[in-house]
Amino acid sequence: MKLSDLQTPCLILDRTRLARNCSRMIDRAKALGVALRPHMKTGKSAEIAKLATAGQPGGVTVSTLAEAEYLFENGFADILYAVCLPPSKLDRAAALTAHGADLKILIDSPEVAEDIAAHPGSHKVVIEIDCGEHRTGVDHDRSRLLEIARILAGAERSTLAGVMTHAGHSYRGRTPDDMRTVAATERDAAVAAAEAIRAEGIDCAIVSVGSTPTALYADHLEGVTEMRPGVYTLGDLFQAGIGSHGVEDIAASVVASVISHNRARGTLMLDAGGIALSKDRSTQALGEDGDMGFGLLADLQTGAPLDGLTIRGTHQEHGEVAVGDPELFAKLPIGTKVRVLPNHVCMTVAAYEGYEVFEEGSDEIVAQWERRNGW
Repeated sequence: MKLSDLQTPCLILDRTRLARNCSRMIDRAKALGVALRPHMKTGKSAEIAKLATAGQPGGVTVSTLAEAEYLFENGFADILYAVCLPPSKLDRAAALTAHGADLKILIDSPEVAEDIAAHPGSHKVVIEIDCGEHRTGVDHDRSRLLEIARILAGAERSTLAGVMTHAGHSYRGRTPDDMRTVAATERDAAVAAAEAIRAEGIDCAIVSVGSTPTALYADHLEGVTEMRPGVYTLGDLFQAGIGSHGVEDIAASVVASVISHNRARGTLMLDAGGIALSKDRSTQALGEDGDMGFGLLADLQTGAPLDGLTIRGTHQEHGEVAVGDPELFAKLPIGTKVRVLPNHVCMTVAAYEGYEVFEEGSDEIVAQWERRNGW
């Protein structure tokens, strides 16, 4: 099968670009002297995880227990579940550990620490630190941090494995200096939390940080044991817009077909709408020059952007493209298939059960890789 044979909309993956992206981040982790624990919430694929951990210890990060179970079934035992765990999920986490997984779970409250200490299962626990994103995590309140650490240190069956933080606010940076500043804050917050716990005589082995921008721009990661970038594997227009990689590094995209022309309005329609692409408008934050709407059109065969055409509006199954030059209607007749480069890849790929895989420079589909969606 070839790219041009695919039914649309369809999710495709350039294995050459993926491997190149993974290799670059592996080299970056080695240069920083830390382990790489790639976040698989973007790819949700065992095959992608294999490339992302090549030559590394093999640890992965996940955002759902479904991902954790799936990756464990596919040979990945060292797993960090990087979303705060409610007590209702402790039985499921304990079952995974009982089957041999080296699962680390995440919390940020003394109340859940007490539930873990009382739970009949065995758990390794990581405390989340808020380094500035203000989503979840213990902030500057050292008393709360140490209360959680003491509860876990006194537990019979569970242990404190370490601390972690995520500088999601690095996405608000626009310059290398912005990224370096956030990376330093991220590093310092995690290291200071670990040092405070150790000062109490409590072990704190893992000191984990991570986001794609901070992994790339950190001056150093002294005191850190691992980093957890994730979106770098597949790439997207937002990351390209803030300089994490180039548009030519985007490995995952959606194949869509031109289904309608309206010359009077100066628009054409694709059969990929909000469900196929997501309605994430993250690049809107980059300003008029960087705003890619709901996706950037690219040539099906080469992946090169097509005349700056972007999807400016979506319906459930329709993507509307504004066509400034009437000559483009002839260039893109009804039935033409194009790639749509994703605005926020994590949200776009979530609509699909798997990837149609090809190599850069070829239009042959060489494999189908599954994804593990759900929770």
